[in-house]
Amino acid sequence: MAYIIANLAILGVLIGVDQWIKAWAVASLAPVHAMPLIPHVVELRFYLNDGMAFSMLSGKQGLLIVATSITLLVVAYYLFARCRNHMLLQASLLLILSGGIGNLIDRVLNGCVVDYINLLFMNFAVFNFADICVCVGAALLILDVLLHDTEHGKKTGKDTE
Repeated sequence: MAYIIANLAILGVLIGVDQWIKAWAVASLAPVHAMPLIPHVVELRFYLNDGMAFSMLSGKQGLLIVATSITLLVVAYYLFARCRNHMLLQASLLLILSGGIGNLIDRVLNGCVVDYINLLFMNFAVFNFADICVCVGAALLILDVLLHDTEHGKKTGKDTE
């Protein structure tokens, strides 16, 4: 039970931070559209994204809501039922789930996702805290898979290369 409560608390904090920043962006950033954060490197730019990453599937809110919801249910199942005592996997799933829920909240309530981080030193999509959570979580998940495969290969005596 403590495992579930701890995971729910972490999810709540991460989702709360995401929603708080998005509320700030709507209230403070939308009127000015953009402001420098680190000159020539990063700016805060208000952008409403009605698609997914890089605005793919723009305007397909129903599909995005259904696909995201199904994916998040699978992630939640693995988080709460399958990865006890597996800290790296747990951290990765917490980040993916919290970021996915944060963007799903926007999509359901507003029909679009509030993005606000714009990298000026490269041509990249405007993104948000939830996107960072999902990407870092995915990277940790890949790391966990690689480490698990390497560890499994050592235990079975198989060459992992």
